[in-house]
Amino acid sequence: MVTRRLVLRPPREGDLDTLMALYADPAVTRFCAAATPHGRAATEAQLQAWITHWQARGFGHWAIAEREQPEQLIGFGGLMHRSVAGHGGLYLYYRITPQAWGRGLASEMALYGIAQAFEQRHEGSVVAAVLPNNVPTRKTLEGLGLRLKGTLADGPGSAAALLYELTANRWATLPRVEPEAVAFAA
Repeated sequence: MVTRRLVLRPPREGDLDTLMALYADPAVTRFCAAATPHGRAATEAQLQAWITHWQARGFGHWAIAEREQPEQLIGFGGLMHRSVAGHGGLYLYYRITPQAWGRGLASEMALYGIAQAFEQRHEGSVVAAVLPNNVPTRKTLEGLGLRLKGTLADGPGSAAALLYELTANRWATLPRVEPEAVAFAA
């Protein structure tokens, strides 16, 4: 799949080292360290879950590259059915390398996925979980049309995440414009 600036493809087992390098970057995991797999086996299990989701449902998280360098991955993201803190849904997720931040690439990927969810798959809603102090991602979600719905508590000792949601009805009323890029300093 190709957007204006991105190449999006299903993940594959050969992406493991790239995913591990992304997760090893403290800037990438600054706001989500608790939700990031630790170690090769855990990261491999997550990647395999993404691949299995694709095989079972025909969509999921993508490996993301820029069109000018389609073999050089800049991150992973997309939509996948899952449960977070007991709340199931079609979750939006992305992790992008810091070198690609602040250019609206995560928004471009997310907008493409959201459009597919509502216009091709006829899903009822898309949700995302984000920690309250992750202001850049909150601004990105709001720019995409998601609205704060509530909180999710992952467990004792972990901070409650904010749950954002975009319903199909709200999507139908939104203008089809590309959201502005959000500055996300490392």
